[in-house]
Amino acid sequence: MIIKSAEFVISNTDYQKCPPSAKPEFAFIGRSNVGKSSLINMLVQRKDLAKVSGTPGKTQTINHFLINNAWHLVDLPGYGFARVSQEARWNFGRMIEEYLQNRPQLFCTFVLIDSRHEVQKIDLDFINWMGIKQLPVAVLLTKTDKLKNSELAKSCKSIEQTLLNHWEDLPPIFITSAVKKSGRDKVLDFIQTAIDSQKNV
Repeated sequence: MIIKSAEFVISNTDYQKCPPSAKPEFAFIGRSNVGKSSLINMLVQRKDLAKVSGTPGKTQTINHFLINNAWHLVDLPGYGFARVSQEARWNFGRMIEEYLQNRPQLFCTFVLIDSRHEVQKIDLDFINWMGIKQLPVAVLLTKTDKLKNSELAKSCKSIEQTLLNHWEDLPPIFITSAVKKSGRDKVLDFIQTAIDSQKNV
């Protein structure tokens, strides 16, 4: 897939205010400081489409971006916000859950996991919740440029084994790096294939 255009559409805190368009949506979510904004910008080849911040939990709304006038990239608030109130965390959780369960045009949600660490309980809980709700999910391993090849291989194996303890079959897993731009073509090809397969239904 060649990215020809990427433009901001709307930010909101209510799934009912999301774009009424039936265009396919692909959402991105992960723990605070997992590198979500950097990865989104790398995928669409824009420096500041998604705002990168040194403050974890910066994204606090559902953000829609129109890509190639054909599909929506959705930047969701992260989970595990260290610097917000308990009430805000609950509101974010409800907002995310309502969006994920009520957007029939949502083709897949990419869950970002920092490749340098073991799968955290909050990551696993979210991925398992997606499975229980039978919502399409894929995993993006981020910041892989910070690992040696042997360390990355070990990390991938550990993450896969952790998921297999809960899943019969692994969800799609992609190795990515916003710095080296690795994984970009594979992720975009996955998105294109999902869109094309729906057209043929």
